[in-house]
Amino acid sequence: MADKDLSELFVDTLKDIYYAEKQIYKSLPKMAKAANSDQLRAAFEKHHDETEGQIGRLEQVFELIGKPARGKKCDAIEGILDEGKEIMDEYADTPALDAGLLAAAQAVEHYEISRYGTLKTWAAKLGHQDAVKLLDETLAEEKKTDDALSKLALSAVNAEAA
Repeated sequence: MADKDLSELFVDTLKDIYYAEKQIYKSLPKMAKAANSDQLRAAFEKHHDETEGQIGRLEQVFELIGKPARGKKCDAIEGILDEGKEIMDEYADTPALDAGLLAAAQAVEHYEISRYGTLKTWAAKLGHQDAVKLLDETLAEEKKTDDALSKLALSAVNAEAA
């Protein structure tokens, strides 16, 4: 155990977010289909396209550090996505569904923001400057998505749920 270092932790966390992004990619179409709001559906569809690019950037990071792009099961994202499924089941056909879906999506975004911020910092510490740029690009996208979801919640979705 004593020989584990930041480099190994970086790779493990990269595998974690790679797995998470692939699961998110699978979940977004289901969330879009369940959404009542056209704006929320469009936000999910847009993020689905972005997620595909984010997976590609992660694959580039793996390549830069000489490791195979391989995921490692992430219990955290599994739990967050399970909560989203629960909301879809328990609040189907109710005015609160979209507010619940949006909240679940923001939980995903906050998880991703945390992971990408950490990975970017570690990549810089480890001297992986090209990886820093790729991770920063994704971090900026995740923050922008979170901001867009917050605005949508405040401008429409929460009021419709109430």
